[in-house]
Amino acid sequence: MNLKIIEYPDKRLRVKSEEVKVFDKKLHDLLDAMNKIMIDTNGIGLAAIQVAQPVRVLVLNIPEEDGEQPPENLLEIINPVISDKSGTFIYNEGCLSVPTFYEDIERAEFLTLHFQDRDGNTKTLEVEGMLSIAIQHEMDHLEGKLFIDKLSPSRRRKFEKEYKRMLKKRK
Repeated sequence: MNLKIIEYPDKRLRVKSEEVKVFDKKLHDLLDAMNKIMIDTNGIGLAAIQVAQPVRVLVLNIPEEDGEQPPENLLEIINPVISDKSGTFIYNEGCLSVPTFYEDIERAEFLTLHFQDRDGNTKTLEVEGMLSIAIQHEMDHLEGKLFIDKLSPSRRRKFEKEYKRMLKKRK
């Protein structure tokens, strides 16, 4: 499967993702390809919409203290739903679809997540800290939202100006 990360301002990033109903080889191939892209680009999470696949699928692998992302830490999350959130945490977020830009974003520190695995089995996780932040960030993608949408109006204008300048330099 040949996938590529799409970048802001690509309008496909604003598409709301559809629920996965079929858990088959095609889904497994998507998950495997997404994991490879995430690791190869030094990401910690990737939503399917970021590779132009509008389905409610995400992969996460939070690095350990040494920076490694062992395969056994991989989380494949399909059709996620958050049932409970609490606490607040501010983290300097970045995004593979908004390269080179980082900003402090407030998220819930704790959450309860319900989802399905690659075989359609229902799972529940109670998570906190970095994993909680990453899940919320990736779930925003499933709704067509980006972390830059959480910026204040003045900071968003500054971002747009800086980002346009950066895009011109890359061409």
